[in-house]
Amino acid sequence: MKSQTQLPLSRALIPLLILVVLLAVNVGVFGDDALGGSNQFILLVGGAVAAVVGFANQTTYKLMLEKVADNLKSVTGAILILLFVGALAGTWLVSGIIPAMIYYGLQLLHPTIFLPSCIIICAVISIATGSSWTTSATVGIALIGIGKALGLPAGMIAGAVISGAYFGDKLSPLSDTTNLAPAMAGGDLFTHIRYMTLTTIPSIVVTLLVFIVLGLTQSVSGSSDTTNLLRAIELQFQIHWSLFLVPLLVIVLIVKKAPPLVALFVGTILGAVVAYFFQQPLLLELSGSATLTSALAYRTLMDAITVTTQIPTENPILSELFSSGGMQGMLGTVWLIICAMVFGGIMDAIGALQTISQALLNWAKSTLQLFASTVASCLTINITASDQYLSIVIPGKMFQKAYAKRGLAPENLSRTLEDSGTVTSVLIPWNTCGAYQSGVLGVGVGEYLFYAIFNWLSPFMTLLFAALHIKIKTLKA
Repeated sequence: MKSQTQLPLSRALIPLLILVVLLAVNVGVFGDDALGGSNQFILLVGGAVAAVVGFANQTTYKLMLEKVADNLKSVTGAILILLFVGALAGTWLVSGIIPAMIYYGLQLLHPTIFLPSCIIICAVISIATGSSWTTSATVGIALIGIGKALGLPAGMIAGAVISGAYFGDKLSPLSDTTNLAPAMAGGDLFTHIRYMTLTTIPSIVVTLLVFIVLGLTQSVSGSSDTTNLLRAIELQFQIHWSLFLVPLLVIVLIVKKAPPLVALFVGTILGAVVAYFFQQPLLLELSGSATLTSALAYRTLMDAITVTTQIPTENPILSELFSSGGMQGMLGTVWLIICAMVFGGIMDAIGALQTISQALLNWAKSTLQLFASTVASCLTINITASDQYLSIVIPGKMFQKAYAKRGLAPENLSRTLEDSGTVTSVLIPWNTCGAYQSGVLGVGVGEYLFYAIFNWLSPFMTLLFAALHIKIKTLKA
């Protein structure tokens, strides 16, 4: 039997090109529902195409399975973290921690500084919820309405909302894309978040400064009344500053470099404890009983950790915001990671990733060129496959070996994936993110494109850091 030979670049690219075409068609057919399972299956189809190429090149079935197993083993920690993120979100919701963040965030709103306040409020809420989509579809809609009442351009308000929402999404450990990027790059969640602040903080500072200037040039009339929102939160939750002690402790654990699973587990358990002592009326309502027993409290809290929890309020905006999927809500992303690992494992086994990585290294003579090719790949996937998750998954697996061979730490790749994949998706009208945001906010992509400063500035910021070789972390010898 012939042994496996070096795979030519023309053959190595076949599965990747077919995958991109199939994903583009699939997203076009299913739209926002593509992540419900069809994209995951397309990744398996791409793996099957790669296997056919491998069989033609004398790659054994056993080797492919071994590489897939190695890939799945490498993301075990990431999958567990995702599940704990869902659990944490559930207990932090019923404990009042997330509502408290929203409550105090809304009080930052003032007509004279409305636009920068929009950024800060959306950033706080997005960090608390881990979702730019949820932030835009809830508080974002309210801010659009308030801003219009003040006489501000809708595109300008939407740009502020989206900038803040995606800033918070990028830095939140509850965000699926923030977990997905280091999983694809082979890095660690909290290392990724700390490293990402290096480019993210300057980008949001510039954005805030621009919006402060824009705010000063706009004629503002009317008032930004959030009384109804604040009252609805007060009626459902016991809001107190002491609720912030739990996230503060988790932050301390992260700073002290505790293992991510430990920090998330502690945060989940403390959230449940706080919910039991601070939010008993809410637990009673969720349990559907007249009396809150220990067994009912336990069941309600376990439901918050594991499955969907919906907290009704008298305000429809908050009712949509106060919803958590628990661990169950993370299964879609877990499924996506598993299928991506199958595709990546087979591509690795047939030698396609090595061939593509070598071609990239041969072209990218400098660190800047390697970063630039990553940015270009993420943008291309966002434009063709029309999905931000795929703009992280595909370039992540494609560039992982190239960064390692260049001696660059995986957080360089994961940060670049977020700076160019996650945030630019909303700038493309036919991308799922662009279509979603423009739909829920009622503002066309063309109207907010220029004002979504954080989103289009981020890829330039990551390239600037690469060009000046600022904080480019290398692998330890």
